[in-house]
Amino acid sequence: MKYQTLLIGVFVTTLVAGCSLTPRYDRPAAPVAVEYPDQADSTGESVVDIEWRDFYADPKLRELIALALANNRDLRVSILNIEQARAQYRVQRADSWPQISATGSANANRTPASLSATGAPTTSHQYSADVGVSAYELDLFGRVRSLNGQALEQFLATAEARRTAQITLIAEVANAYLTWAADLERLALARQTLQSQGESYTLTQRRFAVGAASELTLRQIQTSVDTARVDLARYTTLISQDRNALILLVGTAIAGNLAPASLGDVVSTVADLPAGLPSDLLQRRPDVLQAEHQLKAAQFNIGAARAAFYPRITLTGSAGSSSNELNGLFKSGSGAWSFVPQLNLPLFAGGANRANLDVAKVTSNIRVAQYEKAIQTAFREVADALAAHATLDEQITAQRSLADATARSFSLSQARFERGVDSYLDVLDAQRSMYSAQQGLIDTRLKKLMNVVALYKVLGGGWSEPASP
Repeated sequence: MKYQTLLIGVFVTTLVAGCSLTPRYDRPAAPVAVEYPDQADSTGESVVDIEWRDFYADPKLRELIALALANNRDLRVSILNIEQARAQYRVQRADSWPQISATGSANANRTPASLSATGAPTTSHQYSADVGVSAYELDLFGRVRSLNGQALEQFLATAEARRTAQITLIAEVANAYLTWAADLERLALARQTLQSQGESYTLTQRRFAVGAASELTLRQIQTSVDTARVDLARYTTLISQDRNALILLVGTAIAGNLAPASLGDVVSTVADLPAGLPSDLLQRRPDVLQAEHQLKAAQFNIGAARAAFYPRITLTGSAGSSSNELNGLFKSGSGAWSFVPQLNLPLFAGGANRANLDVAKVTSNIRVAQYEKAIQTAFREVADALAAHATLDEQITAQRSLADATARSFSLSQARFERGVDSYLDVLDAQRSMYSAQQGLIDTRLKKLMNVVALYKVLGGGWSEPASP
């Protein structure tokens, strides 16, 4: 009868141990439209399948990105956070197994004659060696498994945070490199303008000295020269700052041969990026995946909080040998054991368990809102990048036409001034318009290249294992 009762108890315990109080996870519906506005039909490989080495065309930029992936301190912290989260998960997972330890002890006691039963002082010795299990919890209601699941999801969320850090770093390096190149072009334009206006100013000074030019004309040309000088100094400063910003991102010194030669018109070898559907963001945007793992962790936390309402059974036991003599410790008949099961049934905790469950549920609701916000943010970023991508080519065409028109206008105004038809004020106005249009063309080209970088980033591209430069 006792044998049957034991079998039934083992069966029931095994059956109950398979239960879990963690609520079933259902992915929340994406709170965005089913397709992006301003999206052209596109087919081809997924953006996540295009590695950054294959995406970026400039070999100097590729080398700078490789250096950043190897040396950037923020990315290094993200990698170390993964190692920390992995270790924390292993610590939590260890609670699923009994902790077995071996102990040995020796105890000696002397009893004085006044307290001894024999009227003479006595000395006693006790030696023991045991192997035991301390407070191993039978996970009947899934509390330990829920905590393990929570730690695993936190680890996975940390891994996604590292992916986000890498994708962001690659985009920041590309944008810093392009900004540096654009400022170099702006500096060259300012230097060219200063040289041209400086020659005109020198010639006008000579003419003014002999009375062939008015002081008004001389001062008008001087304003153009001084403006170019101011821009020259300003862009020289910006170029130094651009280089410093890139050094911070790269995390090491930048060799002189890695400076951009010019802005160029192409940053990527990929002709067109397939945007796909908004639902694709759920699988390829690491920040969205991170938010989902945090939501799953919150679900597991609910399971652990629910399990706190139910009994907890812990087992403590040991088996070994004891003797009053060291040489008899492992002799026959010296065996000793102890078994101490403990049942902890929560009766009253001042509402702490209920409060912990409420906290877990509210946290889960917060994670749902954060997950939905991550999707909405991702959708908005992609939609903005697509909207700009659709019009930037037209903007460049119009800006280039404007630059050509203002250059022609400046040439005609200068010719009319030399023939005495117009004043130099008309030339100065045409020159300012041309200078502004040329700067605008550089700005628009920079925006187009940065838009390609942004589109690649917001679609989840740029993830691959870092390689040494």
